[in-house]
Amino acid sequence: MPHDDYPDATIRRILTTCRTIAMVGASAKDNRPSFFAFKYLLERGYRMIPVNPGLAGQTILGQTVFARLADIPEPVDMVDLFRNASVAPKVLDETLAMTPRPMVFWMQLGVRDDATAARAEQHGLQVVMDRCPKIEYARLSSEIGWLGVNSRTLSSKRAPMPVRGVQRLSLGRVTTAGGTTVASPPRDDTDRG
Repeated sequence: MPHDDYPDATIRRILTTCRTIAMVGASAKDNRPSFFAFKYLLERGYRMIPVNPGLAGQTILGQTVFARLADIPEPVDMVDLFRNASVAPKVLDETLAMTPRPMVFWMQLGVRDDATAARAEQHGLQVVMDRCPKIEYARLSSEIGWLGVNSRTLSSKRAPMPVRGVQRLSLGRVTTAGGTTVASPPRDDTDRG
């Protein structure tokens, strides 16, 4: 499969069918990109499993951190590599040793290893490189456009909030984000006592 461009239907299918994601390189630091992506996907209903040997046994956003993929006691649908490309072959070896084997081997933005991708595909895994599932989810669900990103309009004005919360489109996931706002009754300024 060519890895320079992915059809939206392919990314949408992956994000719809993969429910459990092991994020290799997840960080507990709330200013790190992996933390943002982890939190975002967790809030969208994905089962997120952090993998980071330096944090093993601790928790990230209430999720237990594992030292390596082999330590995860449940099936995983996707391995999301949030480390540099030099470790991709080793992480793929760990992925291939998992039982049952994940469906998808995903490499984050800036991470590309064509040889590892070819080997993963030879073993039946679907591969995505140089993409972020958080960004792809937001793009396909129209959240990016709602937030003013990728709208082809630059403005210093705050985007208006929808009355009934953010609409989650395209992926069919239910979230706890958004909600409704109840207005207070109008105030009578003439009665100031």
